[in-house]
Amino acid sequence: MKVLLYGYGNPGRQDDGLGNEFINRMQEWVNKESLEGFEFDSNYQLNIEDAHAISDKDLVIFVDASIEDIPDFCISKVTESSKMSFTTHSASPGYVLDLCKKLYDKSPVTLLLHIKGYEWNFKEELTKKAEDNLEKAIDYFKEKLRNPISLIQFEIPEF
Repeated sequence: MKVLLYGYGNPGRQDDGLGNEFINRMQEWVNKESLEGFEFDSNYQLNIEDAHAISDKDLVIFVDASIEDIPDFCISKVTESSKMSFTTHSASPGYVLDLCKKLYDKSPVTLLLHIKGYEWNFKEELTKKAEDNLEKAIDYFKEKLRNPISLIQFEIPEF
């Protein structure tokens, strides 16, 4: 199984860097555990080129900070028609998935991990509450990534 974990956000805007930090820590953990089949990427925003990056994957997990009224973190299923109510990013996960389907006739199972953030000021540091939420998300995914097929079979709502 080929899995891509892709975090995005601006680490220079406090909690907006949650996605990037999730990727840094999970990549370190996956390497330490010698798990195979994983790729990692992070960027300030999603781009149309990311449609190619996901086209050969079985499972894609995008990770972003959220200002929505959610618990500490939540997971939603991304579809070609998924819309996000707030984003400073140029392309949404749904748009990238839709483009992948149109250009490559591929639709990997695609999820979005939303990690609740609180502050968005120009500062390279996560808030304490966001750091706590990040740790909870990491703990949850450590268990799931040992058997990523469980994420494909899991009923996940659209957000």
